[in-house]
Amino acid sequence: MPHPDPEGSTTVESSPAATARTMWALFEPIHAVTYFAPEALAAYEDAGLRGFWRGYFAGRAAPLGPVGPEPVVAAFFSFAPPMVARALPAIWTRVTPERALELRRAGAAASLARLLAGHEHEVERAAEALAPRAADLDGAGRVLAAANGSLDFPDDPLERLWHAATVLREHRGDGHVAALVAAGLDGCETLTLRAAVDLPRAELQPKRGWTDQQWQAAEHRLLDRGLLAPDGSATDAGRETLRTVEAATDRAAERPWQTLGPDGTADLVGLLTPLAVACGSALRFPNPIGVPEPTG
Repeated sequence: MPHPDPEGSTTVESSPAATARTMWALFEPIHAVTYFAPEALAAYEDAGLRGFWRGYFAGRAAPLGPVGPEPVVAAFFSFAPPMVARALPAIWTRVTPERALELRRAGAAASLARLLAGHEHEVERAAEALAPRAADLDGAGRVLAAANGSLDFPDDPLERLWHAATVLREHRGDGHVAALVAAGLDGCETLTLRAAVDLPRAELQPKRGWTDQQWQAAEHRLLDRGLLAPDGSATDAGRETLRTVEAATDRAAERPWQTLGPDGTADLVGLLTPLAVACGSALRFPNPIGVPEPTG
């Protein structure tokens, strides 16, 4: 699900919640190569998972085991159920979850090897800095973070960096889902409201599988709640709902950063920024994840 970035920057702040947002903008591009970089896509294609979405659902769902669509609809949140059902559980007849994890790891490593060439020292330092933040996180209420956190941390620095970024982003994402549910928003309503604020509908609706009829129904529900205006724009109440969700998301994601402190935050920002910028070259902006373009 997309995360708004109200500030549009990675300015170093002192509170753990602000640090959580800053860090997300830096580790999310490192994780996201698995969705956008050609090496990651080719790893799935070469294994017989033709089409982007087979690889996506196989790789991201694999830590959960050979699940059907229902747990994935719940955990991924913003996807239309029929879209998920077209991939799951059928993909497990093509690859096992264990094989999907291998493909995911290999594709991410190959992508990062190209994108971060020349940054080997920084990669090693960043991996060692992020891994302790991602290890032993409390998984209560955080299904995707717990599933990914149960996997062994790789020894290879590139793979270790990607795995740490993945655990941290799923930890944040699980908290984001909880905040959206608490705000009374379902998956389609979340995307519809976000499209009324800053992301193009074309980046959200087709890539999450919602029909025009479902999208319009979500608009009507938001209109009835006063979150959308009759012209389809977000009302002040709608914008405030998203701000409230994001504030709750940041608070829920602050635990890994509570002991970092201002100096440690500044050091880690300096370490991750060039890596995020390099990985950002494989992404497109805007994107359905909602991550802002990193700047050095």
